[in-house]
Amino acid sequence: MNVSEFVWKRLSEWGLNRVYGYPGDGVGGLDIALEKALPYMDYVQVRHEEMAAFMASAHAKFTGQVGLCYATSGPGAVHLLNGLYDARLDHTPVVAIVGQQARTSLGAHYQQEIDLQNLFKDVAGEFVMTASVPEQVRHLIDRAVRIAHEKRTVTCVILPNDLQELPYSDPPMAHGATHTGIGFATPARTPEADGLQKAAAVLNEGKKVAILVGAGALHATDEVIEIANRLGAGVAKALLGKAALPDELSFVTGGIGLLGTKPTWDMMKGCDTLLMVGSAFPYSEFLPEPGKARGVQIDIDGANLSLRYPMEVNLIGDSAATLRALLPLLTQKQDLGWRNSIEKNVASWWKLMEDRAMQPASPINPQRVFWELSPRLPENAIMTGDSGSVANWYARDIKMRRGMKGSLSGGLASLGAGVPYAIAAKFAFPERSVIAFMGDGAMQMNGICEMITVKKYWRQWKTPHFIVMVLNNQDLNQVTWEERVQLGEAKTLSTQSIPDFPYAKYAELLGLKGIYVDKPEQIGPAWDEALAADRPVILEMRTDPNVPPLPPHITAKDARNFLASLWHEPERASVVKNSTRQMLASVLPNGK
Repeated sequence: MNVSEFVWKRLSEWGLNRVYGYPGDGVGGLDIALEKALPYMDYVQVRHEEMAAFMASAHAKFTGQVGLCYATSGPGAVHLLNGLYDARLDHTPVVAIVGQQARTSLGAHYQQEIDLQNLFKDVAGEFVMTASVPEQVRHLIDRAVRIAHEKRTVTCVILPNDLQELPYSDPPMAHGATHTGIGFATPARTPEADGLQKAAAVLNEGKKVAILVGAGALHATDEVIEIANRLGAGVAKALLGKAALPDELSFVTGGIGLLGTKPTWDMMKGCDTLLMVGSAFPYSEFLPEPGKARGVQIDIDGANLSLRYPMEVNLIGDSAATLRALLPLLTQKQDLGWRNSIEKNVASWWKLMEDRAMQPASPINPQRVFWELSPRLPENAIMTGDSGSVANWYARDIKMRRGMKGSLSGGLASLGAGVPYAIAAKFAFPERSVIAFMGDGAMQMNGICEMITVKKYWRQWKTPHFIVMVLNNQDLNQVTWEERVQLGEAKTLSTQSIPDFPYAKYAELLGLKGIYVDKPEQIGPAWDEALAADRPVILEMRTDPNVPPLPPHITAKDARNFLASLWHEPERASVVKNSTRQMLASVLPNGK
């Protein structure tokens, strides 16, 4: 067996059985070996290496396994970077295998010669190494997988193309050689008893407890519910933790931050105790003011502790195991006034969301697109969101039910991740319905090309239920609203307006199903048609770009900036009309 054949075999022995990538002469040996490895290594050919990295990141997020991608030398390696940064910033384990020019050519300013060791040093800072001899490859693969898994980060192995076709040899039993093995460690899962006792003391003394959960609590649904009920607390969810708790629970306040809810804002500003579980939510201004609440934080990574809020007690441990150990130490809250006020706020919020979604717009209110889908979602559906205003509506208007999954590019907030995320989700769970929520900017950036990947593979999936919903508003909408509210500037047409594109017709060109909607009454039936389709669907919704994604709390500065922007706003009438409707939705249920 040669080096390339060994690489795929070793990765499969670690349990990595799917790789996303694109061929090239820098990985020619790996390409040939991969064809032979298909019985145990599933290969997904993407349209662009960035998409391979996004898919590897999404695979890890949805499955809990290590994601795997590969790319050729030079431009292929460079293309991986954005998707790898998505994984790194969201603490997601991904291994990248990258080709390099022949060892004999390095340092000669050869074609496609890039200093890959330095290029990947930041994104794969925990482990990036170039192989120089066959005997080195085993421990490079082993360390890359192990470190990615244990550190929940990106690692990279660089393989020169002449090395790839050399006969593989195990390292010798000699000084200077190392002998590694496979198998993940069983980590310590719970903190020491003293730390648990201190945390319990803080939480028991709290009269108004708020809980914030993130992606680290996705596997701890039952434990979070039990803790919340014991403490009489409300629970907010960071966006990557949206699926951690079902939204049907009366004490779940929904999202936090600019995409969050008013019940969450009120809870965070009114609580006297904060319990943060498995989250590195970045925006401290949406948490309690330091000193106003006592804090307890649980995270598997000690580097995340007391990062956003000065916590009184910090616990390193698995979220579910730590909460289970903590529960017997907590006293049942008898006074449920705090919980009752949270539940009342949540009920009012959902009514407001419905009122806002049903406000008229020209031609369609984008919120209604999501509101109409939510009760129609199939059991165990998987949803992916892209960056932009589409993330607002996904965050607020979709009610997660138990068993569903959802994710997006969180820490990086990269445009164009929604479709590759959805493709990875469908490969990982081919029997489940997958829905990608896309803005037209993101669809034009990456989504259109990756629909060719869908065309290539969809007949291999167990079911054809795969929907890409596109909000066609011909505006880079989130940035447009940020300019209005944060900068006090009107929409800049030269940068914000994007060309129209026939997304639904494009689907038909690919042999898929296209559905076009430009009337509000068509939204529900269109979702029904898409969910029942016998092939993947592009569902194109013609929406109004001037429906504001209102934050949960409007500051005086935001209000002043918005008013200032209207002086030169080219779409002033529409912006004012829609903003007024949204602000007064609860008292203008018919949009009048």
